This record gives sequence, structure tokens and C-alpha cells, in this order.
Amino acid sequence: MIAETSSPGSKQAQRLLRLYHLYRLSIGITLVLLISSNMDNQLLTFSNDDLLRSGSWFYLVLNILLVVFLGNTRRPAQLFSLALTDVLLLCGLFYAAGGVASAIGNLLIVSVAISNTLLRGRIGLLIAAVGALGIVGLSFLLSFSHHATPNDYLQVSTLGALCFAAALLVQGLIRRLEVSETLAEQRASEVVGLEALNALILQRMRTGILVLDDKRRVQLANHSALNLLGRENLAGQLIDDYLPSLVERLQLWLSNPTLRPQSLKVASSGLELQPSFIALDQSPHHQTLVFLEDLAQIAQQAQQLKLAALGRLTAGIAHEIRNPLGAVSHAAQLLQESEELNRADRRLTQIIQDHSQRMNRVIENVLQLSRRQQTVAQRLDLKPWLEQYFNETREGAAEHQQIHLRIGSGDFKTLMDPDQLTQILDNLLRNAWRHSALNHDVAQVWLELFVEPDSQLPVLEILDNGPGVAPEHHVHLFEPFFTTSTQGTGLGLYLSRELCESNQARLDFKPRQGGGCFRITFAHGRKQS
Repeated sequence: MIAETSSPGSKQAQRLLRLYHLYRLSIGITLVLLISSNMDNQLLTFSNDDLLRSGSWFYLVLNILLVVFLGNTRRPAQLFSLALTDVLLLCGLFYAAGGVASAIGNLLIVSVAISNTLLRGRIGLLIAAVGALGIVGLSFLLSFSHHATPNDYLQVSTLGALCFAAALLVQGLIRRLEVSETLAEQRASEVVGLEALNALILQRMRTGILVLDDKRRVQLANHSALNLLGRENLAGQLIDDYLPSLVERLQLWLSNPTLRPQSLKVASSGLELQPSFIALDQSPHHQTLVFLEDLAQIAQQAQQLKLAALGRLTAGIAHEIRNPLGAVSHAAQLLQESEELNRADRRLTQIIQDHSQRMNRVIENVLQLSRRQQTVAQRLDLKPWLEQYFNETREGAAEHQQIHLRIGSGDFKTLMDPDQLTQILDNLLRNAWRHSALNHDVAQVWLELFVEPDSQLPVLEILDNGPGVAPEHHVHLFEPFFTTSTQGTGLGLYLSRELCESNQARLDFKPRQGGGCFRITFAHGRKQS
């Protein structure tokens, strides 16, 4: 039965227990004040003065001790004993005060109601039964010494019934309150979880997101927005101070929301961004949601879709192109062997062969994009791997081609597909030798492997001593089919960057004096969880 009590360890139960203590102390203090001022003689006609005074003082002192020693009790048995003791003492005071006329029966009903906030089910009804029996029994006992009217018996039965009614009503209300509180806690937990999930999604989005108030002060900026704008923190700062071009486009959009905002150039990061705006109508501060898209990534995605479609198209018609192309090349080769051709005709046949081979390389490169194998990254120590690659490449190089290797100190372990790394370096070496040969009789290339001090990532640089790349061509270097050579296909650098990105590496061009430099920044040598 005692197991049916409420959970006293909860915060709500502790608050109710403190209320119960305060109620009992208030009753005790009030009764002591009444008997000390002799007002009980005027109000309580049939009271036993000595018993009432002793009982009132005993009730007050006992409750003070209970508050001191059981102020924060967590045991159901102690709560039951506390409620039962309180009801029995009030029944005794009810008898000493003369019964129904003393109004202590009303205090007893309130005590039963408060105790049922802490006690549940049958154990709470037991307290109500003790209170009702005490009122009825003691009233019947008092009727032997004092004359009782029918109205007195009606009041006694009403007080007994109210004890049960108060207990049932309070228990019902407490149950509904607990259900509501549990539901509210669940909803609050779900809201907190959704807020955390939304914050995580917002920070992980590749699209830059800003939230501006009506004064264009930044209230929120995700990680992508900070990277795109080249800032570490923007919260609470005016966007006018950092990106006035964005403010201009925002004002134009506010005047005509149907217009598509123009792109803008960020000086700090050098990126070209496409902004878009959404007004948060339900926001009390007239907030505006700003989306920032990197146009370079959008263009890259478009190029990838275009190349994928081109690869599928080429795969379907490759044999239709390569068969006649092979026939043309073979016929040109046979024609060139003829002794009847003059020098000018031989030059024409050589041109046919050169361009046939170039067309064949273009088809091979596009087919390679369409049927590129899945990356199989493995833990790779770049130092011994690069030394072996250097030795093999040096042995197979032509007489007018030289390669040099410099390796620094540090940890060069990374995750990389070695076959794809070989393909990347082959493309970059051919490109570097070709540029170096433009200025020198002997084309030279340097491979430098070191650890980046800031990021502690392995870095491999491929340097040449050629004429370099014109500044206006830097932005187009990794675009497909872009080439400055009449013999190139324009797919080597694009394919190399694609292979690097599939291995979580990064390929960049670094302009320098006296040549060009392609830098590969590798990932850490631990697998992603």
C-alpha cells in the first residue's frame, strides 16, 4: 500500500511537501495565538481549555520538530506517517475544541487534501478515512456530554463526506497535472532536440546563411557564410561595414522582390557569390534571411553534369568515331610511306596523323571521365611511395627531360588511391615538362614534399621553370577543354582535380616568379568515421 505513494524525490513533490509543512506550522501558530489571547473562551463554547491549550502547544512543537528532521524526506513511509500523525492530532484538537462548532473540522479537510497531493491511490484514501472516522466518532462521543441537534449531525456527515471528496478531487487534479507536466517535458525535450538538429544542419550546410535584423545587423551566420565572406565572426555586427555590395542588392530586392539579385565579388576571399533573400514575416524584428551561393561551385556542378552527359554520349558513339578515325590515321600512315609523295604532301599526311591522334586522346579522356573507377583510398606513406615513383619516372624520361626530388621532414601519411595518384602526377608532369620546354632546351621539373606548418597536412608541389601562366588564365585552368596549347585536350588538369577531390585532397595552382607551381594538399592519414 505504501508503494502507491507519489514520487517524493521530484521537484514538484518537494514543493508540495514544503507547502504541507508551512500549512501545519500556520495552524499551530494560529491556535497558540488564540489560546494565549483567551479568544478561545469566547469562540469555543464547549471546549476543554486545558486539553486544548496542551494540544495546541504540542501540535506546534511537534510540527517544528518534524520540519527540522523531516523537512526534505524522500521516503514514502515517512510521508504516510507524517500525514497520519497530522490527521490524528487535528482529530484530537477537534475533540478538545468541542466538535463541529470549533471549525477545526474544516482545517482537517484541508490537511487531508494537501496530504493527498503527496499520497496516491488507496493510501491517500486511507488518510481521508481516518479523518472522516475521527470527525464522526469524536462528534458521537461528544454528544454524550453535550446536547446535539439534527443540524450538528448533518454538519458531521458533511465534513466526513468532504474528506473523501477532497481526497478524490485532489488526486484527480494531481494525476492530470502530472500527465500535463510529463507531456510538456516531452514536448520541451523534442523542441530542444529539434533546435539542436536545426543548428547542426544550419552549420553543416554548404550554402552560406545570414540572418539580418531591420537595421542590417547580423544575428546569425553559419560556418559556410563566414568562410565565403572570409570572416571569423559576424554576430552582432553591421553587414554594411563588411559587404556594402550586399546591402545595395538587399535594398534593390526590398524595392522589387521579383528581381533576381546580381552576383557580387568578395574582396577578402576573392569569391563571386550569388545572393538571394527571404523576408521572415513572422519575425517581430523584421528579419531577413540571406542565402549566399558560391558561383564557382555552381559552375563546377554544371560542368560535371555536362561532362557526365558528354561521357555517356561519347561512350555510345565512340566506336562509330574511332573506327573511321583509325582508318583515316592508318591510311595517312600508309600514304606517308609512299615514295611518290613530295615534301608538301608528306607534311599534309603528318598533319592528318597528328590531328587524328589528338582526336583519339580527346575521346579517351572523355571516356575515362564516364567510366572512372571507384576510388579505393588506403593508408599511404608518401615518402617511400614518391621516391619509388621518382625513380621509375626518371628512368623512363626522355633525354631532354629531367626531374628532381626534395623531401622535407615530418609525417607524410595520408589516405589516397595510389593508382589515381600516379595518374594525377603523370598529368601534372607532362604539363610541367611541356611548359619548361618552352623556355629551355632541357625541360626540368621539381617535386617538393613537405608538411604545411599551419595545417600540419602533407603537401606535394610540382614546379617548373617555364614562362608560367598568364594571370587572366588562372581562373580557367581547371575548366574542361580549356588549353593554351595546340596539342592539348584541356582535360588533364580538370581530371587531376576531380581525382584529388575524390580522395579528399585539393589541387591548386600557385603562381610564382620563374615558372608555375601546382600544389596537392593531402588529407590526414586517418580514416573518416
